[in-house]
Amino acid sequence: MKIIPVILSGGSGTRLWPLSRKDYPKQYLSLAGNNTMLQETILRLKNLDNLSDPIIVCNVNHRFLVAEQCQHIGVKNPIILLEPTGRNTAPAITAAALQSLKGVGDGVLLVLSADHVIQDVKAFHESVNIASVQADKGKLVTFGIVPTNANIGYGYIKASDESIMGASKVERFVEKPDSATAEFYLSQGNYLWNSGMFMFKASVFIDELSKYSPKIMDSVVRAFDKVVQDLDFIRLDRESFETSPSDSIDYALMEKSTNVVVVRLDANWSDIGCWSALYDIGTKNSDGNVIRGDVIARDVVNTYINADNHMVAAIGVDNLIIVDTPDATLIVKKDRAEEVKSVVDYLRSDKRDESDTHRKVYRPWGWYDSIEMGKNFQVKRLHVKSGAKLSLQKHQKRAEHWVVVNGTAVVVVGEETLTLEVGDSTYIATGVKHSLENRTDTQLEVIEVQSGAYLGEDDIVRFDDIYGR
Repeated sequence: MKIIPVILSGGSGTRLWPLSRKDYPKQYLSLAGNNTMLQETILRLKNLDNLSDPIIVCNVNHRFLVAEQCQHIGVKNPIILLEPTGRNTAPAITAAALQSLKGVGDGVLLVLSADHVIQDVKAFHESVNIASVQADKGKLVTFGIVPTNANIGYGYIKASDESIMGASKVERFVEKPDSATAEFYLSQGNYLWNSGMFMFKASVFIDELSKYSPKIMDSVVRAFDKVVQDLDFIRLDRESFETSPSDSIDYALMEKSTNVVVVRLDANWSDIGCWSALYDIGTKNSDGNVIRGDVIARDVVNTYINADNHMVAAIGVDNLIIVDTPDATLIVKKDRAEEVKSVVDYLRSDKRDESDTHRKVYRPWGWYDSIEMGKNFQVKRLHVKSGAKLSLQKHQKRAEHWVVVNGTAVVVVGEETLTLEVGDSTYIATGVKHSLENRTDTQLEVIEVQSGAYLGEDDIVRFDDIYGR
């Protein structure tokens, strides 16, 4: 019996946060461990029997970051499915199940989110092994977290009192409760937190979802039938995928099926779905604060401060979440941290770039960081990996000035090929073909100053690209 990890790294993007590597942007620095959230999710599966390479479902904008993080931890053959748009967990898992049946076979899918922290890996493995037996018998298995408090931030699962081989029949799923209801659930002993982790055979999932949510199945099947292989990625068809209802697996299937069992998980689990969860699991100082980065705190108590961008100074505050990143700064009361979603909704409705883009953007050749932008100009920092090369291209509406600040660049400008060392520069006029290459073993960094009336990323004409774009 093959266990096939299916990791949902999220249309929200969240869940890729690097936690220690200095070559990642500061906004991705340490949150809960020594690797990224995605890497930790993969690494905690080590030593499970009959484990296949993971199927990772991610947003198309995060594909190169996902691939790079897999390479860093020695995962050489991940299957990376690209969602053209976020449609919640049910369509994402459906695509992964179809991919499993096409490639690996009808194995047992272990569906995980990349925003969970699990500190007791041994206990996690024990629960997975129990769940795999149930899944192999044709059950839809969900993992229920043994609650440690009357938490109102999670949905709950009511399990039957009878347990067979470590699994109990699910009597019902319940939504996030109010405080009084959560206290009642906690006192009963058979209510568990809904973890959002699952195990089932790919064929069983497909059969059950076809029965209870045929519209999702139909849309994703059509999107999967039209997949395009893009380098090491598999692109689902946008037009078909967008016709799918945007439903969670809980709503689309688990709450409707009579074939669901729950396996208890008591493994120091946390869902890092909001910033207050990082406060809960963080190491607190004598004032009850969790401090990360360059912070000056005076008369501050019970507060989470993450200074990933600038020095942060706080005086006379308590019970706050303060997060400073290159993209935005968040200040919110701890008990209202989940309301940040309403801010994101507002940004999207107002068509603000901050809703779905970062200053730092990953490309197959490396990344760029938009340092500054104003009327008719933009300044970027380009980081080109060893052996990487930007496409031969031209721009119709902007000119560019390149200055090498680290490494050695091989630059094509028109008919001329130049070798630029640190401190050297070159100018690329509007409409001139150009490329940038790093032929050395060291990292190449270039400051790019763009000038022109239009500076959008779509102002590009490619002539030759080793990445097939």
